[in-house]
Amino acid sequence: MKNNQKGFALPLSLLLLVVMTLMGVTLVSMTASDIRANDDKDKGQQSFYAAESGIAHAKRWMKTNTNNLTGSSQRNLNNDLKFCKTTLFPNLVGTNGFTLQRKSLNEVISASGDEQKRLSNFSFEWFVAYSPNQNGNNSSPKKKPGTNKTFYTIYSCGCDGPKNSCRSQNNKIVALEAVVTLANQ
Repeated sequence: MKNNQKGFALPLSLLLLVVMTLMGVTLVSMTASDIRANDDKDKGQQSFYAAESGIAHAKRWMKTNTNNLTGSSQRNLNNDLKFCKTTLFPNLVGTNGFTLQRKSLNEVISASGDEQKRLSNFSFEWFVAYSPNQNGNNSSPKKKPGTNKTFYTIYSCGCDGPKNSCRSQNNKIVALEAVVTLANQ
């Protein structure tokens, strides 16, 4: 038996250890990246759901506050809007509207414990305005053809942050809009 193979197992096992370690580090890095991507996607979906909640909340408000829409005029909301800026809506040129509201999801969804804390980290802001014409101007009412019903647009934004600290530069904001008319007009 020859002794020239002496010590061959040690360098081979060290090489395999280095290769396996690199593979492990790569897998951990890829997993962490996937977790961050899923977290961002989840925040985007939750922001979308928050914006939808804002539209539903605005519709309920419109049903009970019809006189605030039909008996008043729009005002400039630009200074009052925190994160649902009119610039998020490309078909809207003006900053006029009737009212706005801002809420965290835990204010409109009953929950307790960890779920309530999680809901407090998502919010929505909405405002109601006349639906804009083809030029984006919403300064005057647009009527539904053949009726006397006025088109209103609900602009709602969902945010992955609390209602008082949400800002477009720091948070994920999803903007939605819905065109509605009042049934009793």
